[in-house]
Amino acid sequence: MRLQDELPVDHRLAQVYRYGAGLGGLLLLIWGCFGVAGAPGYLSTHGKNIAGLSSNGALGVLSIVFGAVLMIGAVIGGNFASWLNMTVGAIFFVAGFVGLIALDSSWNHLAFRMANVIFSFAFGLVIATFGMYGRVSGHLPHDNPYWQQRHGGEREPEEEVAGRWHVPAFKQVLRPTVHH
Repeated sequence: MRLQDELPVDHRLAQVYRYGAGLGGLLLLIWGCFGVAGAPGYLSTHGKNIAGLSSNGALGVLSIVFGAVLMIGAVIGGNFASWLNMTVGAIFFVAGFVGLIALDSSWNHLAFRMANVIFSFAFGLVIATFGMYGRVSGHLPHDNPYWQQRHGGEREPEEEVAGRWHVPAFKQVLRPTVHH
């Protein structure tokens, strides 16, 4: 089964993936445009402060590229947007670690400062969460296509599921007996 075939076109999860990609892409596009407009140089290790983050021309261009990619994902929507959000989130996590390693060195060609590293980790977490929403929970509803795929589409009665985990010994420990 292909990833694009898992989620029905009109499923409500598609809206979460679409809005996450759209909001993240818009944020990166706006910040990237300001970064390119006010950048001191494309590979300068000392960037200009824009909205609390350091930026140079290269980081501004990368932000515009990733913002545009996320906006395309928002337009396409569905599982593609989910997959894209998770991928971009992972890339931002890696960029945070690379930026942390390159801080205050001659290898810092994206002009990262600690605020950029923190933003990279936070943005990566948020955008990846948008992508994973409804996919990786232990308590997915039975109409969720990912739950149906994992369980072969069969619905188990809630009593059977609850009965498998019922341990009478715990009830005795949790509910003390009262002697009169």
